[in-house]
Amino acid sequence: MPKLPEMVQALLEPKAYPEPTQGVELVQTQMSFVFLADSYVYKVKKPVNLGYLDYTTLDKRRFYCQKEIELNRRLCPDVYLDVVPITRRQGEFLIGGQGKAVEYAVKMRRLFREQMMDVLLGNNQVSPKMLTDLAQKLVEFHRRAETNESISTFGKLSVIRQNTEENFSQTDKYISKTISSKRYQQIEEYTHSFLREKAALFGKRTRDGRIRDCHGDLHAAHICFADGICIYDCIEFNDRFRYCDVASEVAFLAMDLDHYGQADLSHHFINAYVAWSQDKELLELLNFYKCYRAYVRGKVESFKLEDPHISTEEKTRILAVAKRYFELAESYI
Repeated sequence: MPKLPEMVQALLEPKAYPEPTQGVELVQTQMSFVFLADSYVYKVKKPVNLGYLDYTTLDKRRFYCQKEIELNRRLCPDVYLDVVPITRRQGEFLIGGQGKAVEYAVKMRRLFREQMMDVLLGNNQVSPKMLTDLAQKLVEFHRRAETNESISTFGKLSVIRQNTEENFSQTDKYISKTISSKRYQQIEEYTHSFLREKAALFGKRTRDGRIRDCHGDLHAAHICFADGICIYDCIEFNDRFRYCDVASEVAFLAMDLDHYGQADLSHHFINAYVAWSQDKELLELLNFYKCYRAYVRGKVESFKLEDPHISTEEKTRILAVAKRYFELAESYI
């Protein structure tokens, strides 16, 4: 296992926390260290610049911690509590301690794994009724979500093309690792063709106000069925990834349900969303955005292979997941 930074090692000790806790579990993403205590979660951003996000200074990490709280309270108001300083005193790291902050963390009320949608899907515990309720919640969220002239520009064909081309340029180095050359080429050709043929539809979506400040990362692992429905961990680090057509957001979760082998639930979710929203046009864009979102997931998983803090064993699992997402992306073309 790669050696963890000194502060991360210190935060694995219960004495670093303001509340009593029996133990602390560490979960890593490409951009964060997440510490799971008994009742709370503390999320610390890694000092990285990945091109599409920049957490390289303490001020930037504090800013994005605050933005994460603000944005996630839209769909999960009771979970996101505060931004707390991490201090160092006499060689010891403390969360919320006295003195100068050396780092910041997002403090959240802990949600438990057995209530997460990805876990429930694996146990065949997600019902059509749950997805109807979820679709209704998303329709209301999208109706309230901010839109304006600036946000609407992110629905323009040039911006969508920029997003898709970024996908291809950033995954070029993973050809023959997580995606085959043939699959890469076929998805690229399909994407270019669809954008040409449906240019008028993309323009209409923009004019009709379908481009909103969405969640941006709506997959099963970010949905918790506990005391209602909590949808958490939206994208705070790059507005461009949140400002999108609601069809893209809906397609993301539908694609992920397909990924879990739950095509029937995926169809039910789409039908419920269309029924509540009356957005039948969404269906014309569904496979395009499913393909795009599956490709993004394959790309993000591929990026993890570069993380020095992730073990070789975990990277073997990640490699397989990335390949499956790219295969799924191809299936929609």
